[in-house]
Amino acid sequence: MPIVSDYETVEMCLDKYQTYGFLSRHGFPAARSHRNKCSFYRDVDAGLASYPVIVKPVRGSASIGVRKVYTKQELELLSGDSDDLLIQECIVGTELGVDAYVDMLSGEIVAIFAKEKIRMRAGETDKSVSMKDSGLFELIDRFVKAANLRGVIVLDILRINSDHYISEINPRFGGGYPHAYECGVNIPRMIIRNLEGTANVADVGRYDEGVYMMKYSDVKIVRPSASISEASN
Repeated sequence: MPIVSDYETVEMCLDKYQTYGFLSRHGFPAARSHRNKCSFYRDVDAGLASYPVIVKPVRGSASIGVRKVYTKQELELLSGDSDDLLIQECIVGTELGVDAYVDMLSGEIVAIFAKEKIRMRAGETDKSVSMKDSGLFELIDRFVKAANLRGVIVLDILRINSDHYISEINPRFGGGYPHAYECGVNIPRMIIRNLEGTANVADVGRYDEGVYMMKYSDVKIVRPSASISEASN
């Protein structure tokens, strides 16, 4: 059993402009986005868009190729003749991350874990703290049903006052999932239940709050007690 959403849904998640279109059509808050420069310039002239903007690959990942652009000259230089870029409204808010599981049998969302991102590096969460927000949980539930998602999903959210803007959708495990697991959200166990033919009971929001996760990138080398010459003998 492939633990993943259907092909069309996955394609929507991977293509950032398709994602924006889906969010807009279904009434979810999203950063205003443009697929080409001409459309963006028209909105600037009409007072509907302004600088700075975020420019990123339409199907990028790990923050590769993401730039903050302040002028038309910068945008022209950066984009050139490329037709693979998304021009997105620059919105500033608190970055949140969500790990969730949508039951493969019932289609219901049965687990949601939310964290506030404290530090980011190369598109990955370097430090975060678990948190709960009933309004966010309700938004995720509505979105999952509208998008017909299944299995493991990871969402990046921007919180501005009481509004939540969905910025990225990844239909897979995220690198920060161990944070959810250590706080009590056992998605592998839910997957095993589905593989055994049993639907999971919803367990949304049952995890430890205020727990911090930090990633370490240093390498520690433990030298053996015996010297190299002794070891070679």
